[in-house]
Amino acid sequence: MTEENKWAKVIAERLSDEWDGKSDFPEDAELLKDVLFLALSAVPDKCMQLVGTGIIEESYFETID
Repeated sequence: MTEENKWAKVIAERLSDEWDGKSDFPEDAELLKDVLFLALSAVPDKCMQLVGTGIIEESYFETID
């Protein structure tokens, strides 16, 4: 998995997990996650612009001591 795809995956997971309808429509949340991953993977430069914003922290993959 490329670095960009790794970020696309966690961004898609975060956004779909925080969607208001997740508890009422869990299957739709999974679909949303899949669609977001595909979309973010298709435009890696745009995906990487989200890193370090309020969407996802730049330190997301750093281990906590």
